[in-house]
Amino acid sequence: MDQKLHIFFFPFLAQGHMLPTLDMAKVFCSRGVKSTMITTDQHVHMFEKSIQKNRKQLFTDISIRAIHFPAVEAGLPEGTESVDQIKSEHLIPHFIMATAMLQDQLEQLLEECRPHCLIADKFFPWATESAAKFRIPRLVFDGTSSFSDTVDEILRVHRPFDYVSSDSEPFLVPDLPHEITLTRAKIPSYERDKETAGTELGRFLQRVRDSDSKSYGRVVNSFYELEPEYVEYCTKILGRKAWHVGPFLLCNKEVEDKIGRGKKSDIDEHECLKWSKALKDMARKAVEEGGSSYADFDALINELKSYRSERDQE
Repeated sequence: MDQKLHIFFFPFLAQGHMLPTLDMAKVFCSRGVKSTMITTDQHVHMFEKSIQKNRKQLFTDISIRAIHFPAVEAGLPEGTESVDQIKSEHLIPHFIMATAMLQDQLEQLLEECRPHCLIADKFFPWATESAAKFRIPRLVFDGTSSFSDTVDEILRVHRPFDYVSSDSEPFLVPDLPHEITLTRAKIPSYERDKETAGTELGRFLQRVRDSDSKSYGRVVNSFYELEPEYVEYCTKILGRKAWHVGPFLLCNKEVEDKIGRGKKSDIDEHECLKWSKALKDMARKAVEEGGSSYADFDALINELKSYRSERDQE
């Protein structure tokens, strides 16, 4: 019997979710974990190309399983398999419907392959239920950060934007380790408008939150040194079990974006470059042996092995 830990990875169907998830799977493979990427037919070639490029370097043990994306069945144009291909906002609910229709196919693969863990994107809220059917932990993959999650949660609970007189009036986000001000215009309409709660999108976002809270934990595309106060806030105040194992891809792109914004706003380019170099150095050290993300990977792998052992003994 193969005793190697086996993890299913199921990224949301968008470039900004699929590529970081694949990078994460590669790191797991470099630690001796068998990984299976679940995606739709249209994206198999992209995954295969990336895996083959790095196979010798990372000693990867990654397989790919394709499932059918029911675009037409959900009222989408034929050939649609990514949210990036959606041209009109009114089709977003149809895309969400199509992703929900993937549940049966995923469960068939779980039945066939019997992995030890399912790491599924947060926008597959039904994945927690699917994992529970096979008595395996479901980890939510969060491609943002603990800072973003903390701010989102506080805004959702306290709604400080309800107490300003205009979309441009600044307000203080309460209960944060730092003083952060926003304007109502910066809050997505589906979060600030109370009437959205009863819409299909509002109900979907609530399912995402409920699924997150019932999952085994989260893997976050960030690293401790980038946001220590917010990692502590999420784990100790909000009580979320999380492993910060990034960064995957976001770092160089984030740096480039910030440098670009700095030039446009006449910020000292030299200072901006110094900041970006410091960020890169922190990120590199985090993923190296002995770094915080490296250690969180080890901790997660060991926890999953213990979970598997306890389950097998039942």
